[in-house]
Amino acid sequence: MTFHSPTAIDALTLAVIQAGLQQVCNEMDIAFSRSAFSPVIAEADDRADGIYDRDTGALIAQGEYGLPVFVGTMQHSTGHIIRLIGEGKAGKPEPGDIYIVNDPYLGGTHLMDVRFAKPVFVDGELFCWLQNTGHWPDIGGMVPGGFSAHATEVEQEGLRLPPVKLFKRGEMDPEIFAIISSNIRIADQRIGDIKAQAAALLVGETRLMDLVAKYGAATLDEAIRQIRARSAERMRAEIRAIPDGVYHSESFVDSDGVVNEPLRIALTVTKTGETMSFDFSRSSPPCQGPMNSVFATTCSSVYLGVKHIFPDVPINSGAFEPLTILKPEGTFLDAQYPRPVSGCAAEVSQRIAEAVFLALVQAIPDKVTAAPAGTSGNFALGGFDPAKKAGYVMYQITGGGYGGNIAHDGLTNGCSTIGISKTAPVEVMEQYYPVLFRRFALREGSGGAGKARGGFGVHYEVELLRGEARASFVMDHGRFGPPGVLGGKDGAPNVVKIHRGTETTIPEHLSKDQGLRIRAGDRVEVMTPGGGGYGDPEKRDPAAIARDVARGYYTAAEAEALWGWRG
Repeated sequence: MTFHSPTAIDALTLAVIQAGLQQVCNEMDIAFSRSAFSPVIAEADDRADGIYDRDTGALIAQGEYGLPVFVGTMQHSTGHIIRLIGEGKAGKPEPGDIYIVNDPYLGGTHLMDVRFAKPVFVDGELFCWLQNTGHWPDIGGMVPGGFSAHATEVEQEGLRLPPVKLFKRGEMDPEIFAIISSNIRIADQRIGDIKAQAAALLVGETRLMDLVAKYGAATLDEAIRQIRARSAERMRAEIRAIPDGVYHSESFVDSDGVVNEPLRIALTVTKTGETMSFDFSRSSPPCQGPMNSVFATTCSSVYLGVKHIFPDVPINSGAFEPLTILKPEGTFLDAQYPRPVSGCAAEVSQRIAEAVFLALVQAIPDKVTAAPAGTSGNFALGGFDPAKKAGYVMYQITGGGYGGNIAHDGLTNGCSTIGISKTAPVEVMEQYYPVLFRRFALREGSGGAGKARGGFGVHYEVELLRGEARASFVMDHGRFGPPGVLGGKDGAPNVVKIHRGTETTIPEHLSKDQGLRIRAGDRVEVMTPGGGGYGDPEKRDPAAIARDVARGYYTAAEAEALWGWRG
């Protein structure tokens, strides 16, 4: 269906409509977080909302408060829903319907990222799709929380859903809900997240209809086309300023959780005129463990890496038009069923973005930082609380240091490269779960030395107070710290320790393990990475070094060893 559109829209009206579409998405983000039950959504904001093209699923707008890693994946998953409807493999959309899908091979990430998609109709005709993603604290599988570090097939990671209508003409299907709730832990608590996720889409539909009422569907259609074209031209202008050439980089994943060897991401960026191509074909082959990345996540990781570098380009499908991502067939960055993928969204995606940074810093060092911490610090703890007589699944994410850049030191305790998610307040976690945070502090000295040093990670220690639980980790940068650039030094690597009485153990894979038995009084200690350093450390301003020593970030001895500082 094609709405009859006007021939031209004045610049002021176009800007107002663009801001209005953005506001629709922002309000969906806010409504989702404010009404969600799980702290990972309500407090940590591990979710996103967007508007998508009715015919192709291409991104029209995404909320500013949503995770950037979903910027590419949700347009892929919307496209797959449209395709499956056309093939008769998913139900035809009707007003009030909401589809649920988390299949990673249909434009997804890992199984815990559950997508809701709602068709929006104007005068009985499909106008666009709204979609959101929320990280559910559990989706079944081998371990509480879904982060199975040792999984060797996707079925071990949890319940996998193709696009099905969870809501039909506005009413939730109790049979579909029963299937879902019978396959996940703490199922009685998921209804709060499900209703919040659906409500966010209803808010989006209401706000979008306000725009339709004000401007008309035809004008909105034409505005969306023009906004997409302008984003494409903005991105082309940024790319034109990059010197033509071929740029290579490498980034490494600690291990796949099963085979204790690093996985190599080998990137070749070819910049010609106003386009860039990204070739990952020299990367490691598919791996046994859960660090495979589906192609939608690989694409989205490139998009968010480029967005970090050019933050002023408005995000929609037009911004991606000058970027060509060659499908890395035969590598772990093009996961095919039944490869496990639980680590792709939160960890491998950040190694891909890191590879983008390391390649382009060679061409445009004034716009690119050294490597950030590059891990979400995924820590899941599941057990039974005897005081509340109820089971629980706690999911913790953590910040780390960003890399230094041409203008200043790296950000300390920044969110992961792929998102805006933040660590839930420890007071909230202690209220929900039988834990006590013995420590939550900066990891002083963890930033890599450089003319601009890296930012610092965090250092926390959490104790189980009651009962028994199982702990699982899917983190990264434990084998190698975030790389410095242009002579800068690497940031400190990730560290995980398990304290049981007087015994302290470190996971064999350093940053990955699963199902570790934890009893009351046992503690989990995590030190997240610092960012890489930028530029020659010998060129650092002595006053900046003295300031860091005065603040206790580095000892005088450390400052002397790293920068040759003598006070």
